[in-house]
Amino acid sequence: MAELRTGGRARAKLRAIKAAHTVVWGFFAACVLVIPVLAWHGELGRAALFIAIVAVEVLVLALNRWSCPLTPLAARYTDERRDNFDIYLPEWLARHNKRIF
Repeated sequence: MAELRTGGRARAKLRAIKAAHTVVWGFFAACVLVIPVLAWHGELGRAALFIAIVAVEVLVLALNRWSCPLTPLAARYTDERRDNFDIYLPEWLARHNKRIF
């Protein structure tokens, strides 16, 4: 398994997982941020839709012990375990992400 972790294929897979994780994170962060804006503008139906989307994310996280399901996939391709080893975010943001949201 150590060979796989250091090879070019492993690095490519890790980059793909990190990119996907970052896109998914950005989507859900945008959903969270748009909810109060929509509510402020009286678009409660659209706000409810985004609340439902975020609720599904929370359910997925809860079922995965408050960890993104992409994290164990990324862990297969690296021994690194910094807070942002599985996502393209600054380490401080990855570390405090749950507290922020």
